[in-house]
Amino acid sequence: MDMSRTEIQSAATAVAQHPHKSSSGTTAITGSEILVRCLQQEGVKYIWGYPGGAVLYIYDELYKQNTIQHVLVRHEQGAVHAADGYARASGEVGVALVTSGPGATNAVTGIATAYMDSIPMVIITGQVPTFAIGLDAFQECDTVGITRPIVKHNFLVKDVKDLALTMKKAFHLARSGRPGPVVVDVPKDVSRDTAPFHYPEHVDMRSYNPVRKGHGGQIRKAVQLLMHAKRPYLYSGGGVVLANASDKLRELATLLGLPCTNTLMGLGAIAASDPKFLGMLGMHGTFEANMAMQHSDVVLAVGARFDDRVIGNPKDFAQVERKIVHIDIDPSSISKRVKVDVPIVGDVGEVLTELIEQIEQLKAVGQRQDMAALATWWGQIEEWRKRDCLKYEKSDLVIKPQYVIETLYELTKERETYVCSDVGQHQMWAAQHYRFDHPRRWINSGGLGTMGVGLPYAMGIKLAKPDAECVVITGDGSIQMNIQELATCLQYGTAVKVLLLNNGYLGMVRQWQEIEYSGRYSHSYMDSLPDFVKLAEAYGHVGMRVVKPEDVRPALEKAFAMKDRTVFIDFAVDPTENVWPMVQAGKGITHMLLGSEDL
Repeated sequence: MDMSRTEIQSAATAVAQHPHKSSSGTTAITGSEILVRCLQQEGVKYIWGYPGGAVLYIYDELYKQNTIQHVLVRHEQGAVHAADGYARASGEVGVALVTSGPGATNAVTGIATAYMDSIPMVIITGQVPTFAIGLDAFQECDTVGITRPIVKHNFLVKDVKDLALTMKKAFHLARSGRPGPVVVDVPKDVSRDTAPFHYPEHVDMRSYNPVRKGHGGQIRKAVQLLMHAKRPYLYSGGGVVLANASDKLRELATLLGLPCTNTLMGLGAIAASDPKFLGMLGMHGTFEANMAMQHSDVVLAVGARFDDRVIGNPKDFAQVERKIVHIDIDPSSISKRVKVDVPIVGDVGEVLTELIEQIEQLKAVGQRQDMAALATWWGQIEEWRKRDCLKYEKSDLVIKPQYVIETLYELTKERETYVCSDVGQHQMWAAQHYRFDHPRRWINSGGLGTMGVGLPYAMGIKLAKPDAECVVITGDGSIQMNIQELATCLQYGTAVKVLLLNNGYLGMVRQWQEIEYSGRYSHSYMDSLPDFVKLAEAYGHVGMRVVKPEDVRPALEKAFAMKDRTVFIDFAVDPTENVWPMVQAGKGITHMLLGSEDL
């Protein structure tokens, strides 16, 4: 008679009580059991994956335990994205498990996505047996070689005795310093072989010692620059969110009355409802945020990297003389694109704490900022704000995508809500029009710009935050890249709300083709879209289609009333709508197109 899973788990427990003995008399267990025990020691609750021949020993051990829930996705890319979303929302290390060969190569996009946004992850990949490596065995690929440019580090475990220490190193590397994904490649025979199990409490890596405490002298220089600044500006990025330093950032902004901006990845670090927040800056940032960035005399950059989407052309940015203070955990990010005057390497939370303490000490002995100059600076900023650069032409006839986002915000602003987006126009509209007051609530692919992340992100977030609302804002191009994960949502009860802003185009591509390529819409139009309502229903979910502006709010209210169901709403939005403001490639951030009239 076949044994039940409970009986197998009980039998496995009995075996564990009488395990193999090594030649030295020390208890020995299989590599697969070592791997699972390592995950348990790290407090892993969820692992997203897809089985295959090279990882079947590991899957057998997962079957025998009940402390880690495995989530079976429908594609390995979805596994890594879901673990990534879990990590972004929770701050914990996300874990994914895939098999060798195509399992590993399918995971590459997810790994690169996490790497570009500095997300702490451990990805376990199966590998052919050690004796077959390099012989073109079935489902073999050089996972270490393929992933080397897109990981913080990777390991190929050739001996089962090294597995526990390697896993400890992987988790330590993933979460410390500048976080990032770490790949552990496990050959099949390593997962089968036996060795004594010992999981170290600490790990010492001679070549890896990230600096946490900022240099005192550099911090003092930064304080003096800020105290004497006439046009100061606080520019923060995703590093603040990753370091859980939003409270300290807000404290500093209040202490000095600083105008603030966030990058796309940093939204929520400063509350959008704070009058000191000027909005997101960069290619699709606000007029006031970009103008303040360009014309400030002291920029305090915290956990940001002056990337091309933020400052545009570096030569144009350098035309204005200013002093730049740059705080970052990663020294390689400092002066990479823009020369800075006061570099401070360290954990942004710790550095901000010391900055605040020194400023308070100076104020206590009577040193003051130039408040008259600061008032003049704020006056100029308010003039820039009057441009109302995010306004759009409202319509009673066609649904404007911005209106969907604004309505979503009104309905969810008082709730714990996580907004995931895919990549494209809908991503920028969400960033502009959903006002994030808390960190880790805005989950998107910023660095790599990966389409298809939204739905898997939401699956991971919903397990991390089961009582919160989780919304996917997507487009008709992006959603189809991982739409198969709707089946995973049903199987594991991750009830998310999918808002499809359907314009029948690859919208951002179409916008660039309209502006830069004289309206030659080369392969950016979707000629045959599925019936998304029927497709959602086929996956076991609720589907709706909304074509009139007056039906937007009722549809959203109905969707959120269905707490335990995944609801897919297909909004037919204006296909001609563009994202404004916009800075064209190669231009400076003050050279903004505020609307079609600027073309």
